[in-house]
Amino acid sequence: MMIRRKLITAVSAITLMVTATFTVAETQMYIPLVSKGFQHQFWQAVKAGADQAAEEFDVRITFEGPDSEAMVDRQIDMLSAALANKPSAIGFAALDSQAAIPLLRKASQAGIPIIAFDSGVASDIPLTTATTDNVAAAALAADEMAKLIGNKGKVAIVAHDQTSQTGIDRRDGFMKRMESAHPGISIVSVQYGQGDQLKSTEIAKAILTANPDLDGMFGTNEGSAIGLVNAVREMNNSSVVIIGYDSGKAQKDAVRSGLMAGAITQNPVGIGYETVKAAVMASQGKTLPKIIDTGFYYYTAANMDDAEIAAVLYD
Repeated sequence: MMIRRKLITAVSAITLMVTATFTVAETQMYIPLVSKGFQHQFWQAVKAGADQAAEEFDVRITFEGPDSEAMVDRQIDMLSAALANKPSAIGFAALDSQAAIPLLRKASQAGIPIIAFDSGVASDIPLTTATTDNVAAAALAADEMAKLIGNKGKVAIVAHDQTSQTGIDRRDGFMKRMESAHPGISIVSVQYGQGDQLKSTEIAKAILTANPDLDGMFGTNEGSAIGLVNAVREMNNSSVVIIGYDSGKAQKDAVRSGLMAGAITQNPVGIGYETVKAAVMASQGKTLPKIIDTGFYYYTAANMDDAEIAAVLYD
């Protein structure tokens, strides 16, 4: 009888433990983040920030993206799969500002809050967007370029795409500032490398060949910027001023060596952190600002080791 009583007590204890475990698993908030990809170190830094917030707020997250920033259809599939899992909220960095709207509308109708990060969509469905002010950042890049080439000459842009809001804003922010503030500078070419450094390298080499008197080039993301560096190195053309966007070891090395004059850095860890934090707040019914500005800096070899800037650069 004593053995039976002990057995019943043990079984009851195990049942309570299992029940408690399932209760925790079922009540823990789940927030999938669908990014633009993993091919750039930028996204690894965003994930690091998201992981920090997930631990702090005790939520479960997943972080995924397509193999290439050209794979819009693959990203839509990922968003659809995330929606099917009935999450508490979704973080989404759109490769195409239009393509995801039907799915986002479906999520909104199901009561699932959408938090945009890095790149917004052409809709008011996302409750907020955790992002850099890309128009202002690209305008700063234009001003720095103008200073370096004496407010006159020819420049070109190699952008990562013409469909995401970041691609549009960085291209247009640079172009509009040149047009309004630096009329002596003409933009002779705008090309798109899909954020792929190999493709961007070939595009940049073609631009340099077609414009032997080119004074400067602006790359709108990590892959684009490294493509410019590769092109001038391969063509032995160090006279062209290069300004990039983002960070990463190759780009930081190029800035330190002087091959790249400088670059805009975002705060990718902050973007990831603020996205998860906003998703938690939204799922709790809290009001969010329409934009969460995560900041930016222009860094050069002279200031990249300053504490404030070094904190947002990544390898």
